[in-house]
Amino acid sequence: MQLIKNIKVGNLDILLISLIILISTVQFSFSKSKDSLSGKNTSIKILDKISSKNDLINLINGEELIYKDIAIKSMKCTNSKFDDNPEIKAYIQVRDLTKNDNDKVYVFNNWMFSSSPSIIPFDHPVYDIWLVNCY
Repeated sequence: MQLIKNIKVGNLDILLISLIILISTVQFSFSKSKDSLSGKNTSIKILDKISSKNDLINLINGEELIYKDIAIKSMKCTNSKFDDNPEIKAYIQVRDLTKNDNDKVYVFNNWMFSSSPSIIPFDHPVYDIWLVNCY
């Protein structure tokens, strides 16, 4: 009789351990898919208000790109592909290179949203920037 109780308890332990392994595997795969939403590159569109020309620029996150009179750096971008209305957002820093007195000051240092660029607008007398994509 005692032997049968020990076997049942042993089976319960195996079931409990299997359940813990299954839950941790599901959580790991979910966190891995969450990380895949972050991109390594950011696409922005720049409008030169003086010449009325726009350019599509691809930025590598973490690297600074010099475009005419401004230096643009995308720190991070994310893409919500699982939403009904996908939202692309990126943390972008822009410096104006024509101002020599303090070149460490950013004219824009904030998150930018593709669906609503007017939430945190990029305000510059010569250039206008829109977020296009994150990949």
